[in-house]
Amino acid sequence: MENLMKIKQDISIGENLKKLRKKAHLSQEEVAAMLELKGLSVSREMLSQMEQGRYSIRVSVLFVLKEIYKANWDDFFEGISFPAQN
Repeated sequence: MENLMKIKQDISIGENLKKLRKKAHLSQEEVAAMLELKGLSVSREMLSQMEQGRYSIRVSVLFVLKEIYKANWDDFFEGISFPAQN
């Protein structure tokens, strides 16, 4: 059950990445180029896989995407519920 929850959260983060990119009116190619200018090697294909929840997102990439998309941290995790901690 825990693995299923992780997969759903990964997909939701990916969907949020796609939504933020589209809201910024940017293509995957443009975002990949912007990441490259910031010293991060992320291809359009990798970005596509991130948006589909198939590729883990490095924290360094998330920080730059936050800047590119002019987003808040909450925007990346919108609609995701985390299990209560004991």
